[in-house]
Amino acid sequence: MKRILIFTGKGGVGKTSVAAAHALKSSQEGQKTLIVSTDMAHNLGDLFNTPVGKEEIKVADQLYALEIDPNYVMENDFKNLMRAFNNMIASVNSDAIELDEFTMMPGMEDLFALLKIQELYCHSDYERIIVDCAPTGETLSLLKFPELMCWYMDKFFPIGKVAVRILSPVSKSLFKIQIPDRHAMNDIETLYVKLIELQELLKNKAVSSVRLVTIPEKMVVEETKRNYMYMKLYNYNVDGIFINRILPKDMNNPFFNEWITIQKKYIEEIETCFQQVPKYYIPWYDTDLLGMDSINRICEDVFSERADLFAIKTDIEGEQYEQTEKGYHLKLFLPNVEKDEVSVNLAGMDVVVKIGNYKRNIPLPNTLRGMDVAGAKFEQSILTISFQ
Repeated sequence: MKRILIFTGKGGVGKTSVAAAHALKSSQEGQKTLIVSTDMAHNLGDLFNTPVGKEEIKVADQLYALEIDPNYVMENDFKNLMRAFNNMIASVNSDAIELDEFTMMPGMEDLFALLKIQELYCHSDYERIIVDCAPTGETLSLLKFPELMCWYMDKFFPIGKVAVRILSPVSKSLFKIQIPDRHAMNDIETLYVKLIELQELLKNKAVSSVRLVTIPEKMVVEETKRNYMYMKLYNYNVDGIFINRILPKDMNNPFFNEWITIQKKYIEEIETCFQQVPKYYIPWYDTDLLGMDSINRICEDVFSERADLFAIKTDIEGEQYEQTEKGYHLKLFLPNVEKDEVSVNLAGMDVVVKIGNYKRNIPLPNTLRGMDVAGAKFEQSILTISFQ
């Protein structure tokens, strides 16, 4: 079965190198593999010592690379939708400033990067797609955006269709606003369907998984714990923690001995916090990891004895609905969270779960619509919401 592996972590922890090692290992197993960068500060070309751009390029036997350019994807794959949005923006531009490029709401670039990955998964012959994402915060925005955008479209799209049919003749003459025509609305409908399909693809545990790259230092470990919690909040399957740049224990140097002690402390913390997630330990290398030979060192040192590297792991906890005698339970696995950090509200047909600066609107299945929230409790990292 085809696989999508998404790599993320704090900036500077080596996630591109780890992702590239996965891609190389996959190609060595005879699987046609594509490594994709969604980070606007692309560096796959530097890593492979070969130019990589907005079109797929072969970098080794069975291995291809691509640096996604969202503007290129938008202009080539969604022309009618882009034209409609451009016309709307231009119509309200009172200063008549020429638009050199498409202006859009924040996050749309991320959406089109994901849609490109979806297209590659559905319409190419790659067996494995390795995604090298931007640093943690941008990746969280990237992965939650399809669900967020779909939620907004689900709420407002029917009104939009009526507005197009009724207001289009009026808007042009009275308000001087260009409403998308029926052709463009067909594209918006297509986008809506693609968003639903994209969510199903990214949250299909038999296909997609997120892998976190970290290093044994306090600030990085804390961010990794938050990253893991947010991924579970949005029901993504995290099936690997890669602890990078581990110093060898046999270094006879007082300075490095102190760092080894510090690293040991945070490795133990990672092992405690991520007990159910497979862990991989990557040594600190004495040279920059540039070129195939350098990347292959990770394959030989870390992956050679791990036959389960690309295995499908679906038994890791996530979002679950359970029927009870009185109604239903919605269970969310929220690790590394204190009880007083979690708030739960019912807003219309959605359950709103908020943790810190992040919140998720969870549309209720039809079975639960009309039911009331009877209670919510948080025990042993499990948030249980009861419906009756």
